Amino acid sequence: MKVLSAAEMREVDRLTTERFAIPGLLLMENAAGRAVEAIEGAFGDMAGRRVRIVCGPGNNGGDGAAVARQLWIRGAHVEVLILGRAGDTSGDARTNFDIVKALASSGCGIGLREVSTRDELWEEFDEPEPDLFVDAIFGTGLSRPAEGLYADAIESLNNRVSSPLAALDLPSGLSADNPNPIGPHVVADLTVTFTAPKPSCVLPPAVFACGLVATAGIGTPDELIDGCGSRLTLVTPEDVAEWLAESSRAPDAHKGSVGRVLVVAGSTGKTGAAAMTAEAALRGGAGLVSVAVPSSVEPLVAARAPVEVMTEPVASSDDGTIDEPALGALLELHERADVTVVGPGLGLSATARAVVQGLVRERSRPILLDADALSLLAPWPDDISGTAELPIVVTPHPAEMARIAGTVTRAVVADRVAAAREFATRRHVVVVLKGARTVIAEPGGEVFVNPTGNAGMATGGSGDVLSGLIGALIGQRHLDPLGSAIAGVYLHGLAGDLAAGATGVRALVATDITANLGRAFLDAGGEVEQA
Repeated sequence: MKVLSAAEMREVDRLTTERFAIPGLLLMENAAGRAVEAIEGAFGDMAGRRVRIVCGPGNNGGDGAAVARQLWIRGAHVEVLILGRAGDTSGDARTNFDIVKALASSGCGIGLREVSTRDELWEEFDEPEPDLFVDAIFGTGLSRPAEGLYADAIESLNNRVSSPLAALDLPSGLSADNPNPIGPHVVADLTVTFTAPKPSCVLPPAVFACGLVATAGIGTPDELIDGCGSRLTLVTPEDVAEWLAESSRAPDAHKGSVGRVLVVAGSTGKTGAAAMTAEAALRGGAGLVSVAVPSSVEPLVAARAPVEVMTEPVASSDDGTIDEPALGALLELHERADVTVVGPGLGLSATARAVVQGLVRERSRPILLDADALSLLAPWPDDISGTAELPIVVTPHPAEMARIAGTVTRAVVADRVAAAREFATRRHVVVVLKGARTVIAEPGGEVFVNPTGNAGMATGGSGDVLSGLIGALIGQRHLDPLGSAIAGVYLHGLAGDLAAGATGVRALVATDITANLGRAFLDAGGEVEQA
């Protein structure tokens, strides 16, 4: 699902009217109808319930006035507060406010009150709390912090006691394009965003103010959305189900045809990382999984890993990390695999650095770099880049992203989309920048936002599980690193959500994610559940 900036959204709306003769008033009416459907889907039938809609004087306020009428038709008792004077509005918004004003004057169940001062606003909010609030103050056009009466209204909405709040298009006070809040903003329980989600509806921290996000089609032709030039996409369950269907196993599959994964991982004190990565690769569907580890810790890894995992001891240095003579053996193992996952628990020794850099430079198969492998490649060497034939996937958290990109963590966190896109295009790699709402960037500059996952996944080993899972998917598709990364991140987050549903967020550990991968595949449509 494409994510549109404010400018892209304005252009899509303009072309909808100019090219397809769909007037703005009809789009506003469609938006209101879809918003009410989403509201009732989230909060139940509105018939007989009291609703207070706080409107600004612009088109978002006009949407609120149209929603008021749609709720009234469904039997709700609706009170509209407009911040300013209805007579000062214009265009399609004015039309809808005039309708509400006429209905209000007839005493038929809609109230309209004009609020111009703080005292008037507070007087309105001293009234008994309704069953539902609707925020229709600002839409996608806000570019500076809300002030004055608007800021007071936002504060009043946030100070509600217990009633739910639905925001139209975007919680007021947020900037559509900037996921970092620019000032006071509404914190909603539901956001009904029109036509397509906006960056602030999908990226943190702004997304956490949106609550549940429902995207409402309002009649805009798909070709305008697809052709608007957006390079940001929200991953949907349908996307993942389609990808998994395309990569399903053939009836005559055998263990050598469904992915041979080599994991290069582990060192003294970090054998668990190797074992978790290998197990996740198995649970991700790989037919054969081998773990190459320093010989000094191979017995520990063999004891911890699932019995289906093969271990390959390679040269070990005195400190229990991989030694330089291991490179030749690793390249031979790499040649026999479909994909190699490098990094979890490798340690940061000079010998490990030499091995990792040599393996990446001399690779003959797709490779995924995670954890210590990223630090061992920092700063990223100028002579290493991915190609279509020999793809590289990197899975950093923000600090690792900063190290390989030669920047600082706060810069990465400030604009995760830009950080991932810049590195992916410059180094021709697929970047999986981990965190809340993980982003996946590909060499052409497209960026995908993952919606699954929870805070319980902020636990040691979660990233090792992810790298093993993505490695397994690459091995099964052989040369589709982007699709494997997108599906892997989604399934990893979904498995984490399933785990949190069973254990709670606080008690969740990385192996709980692995334990729920099978259920995640089934829920995502990756295979038919057997009776």
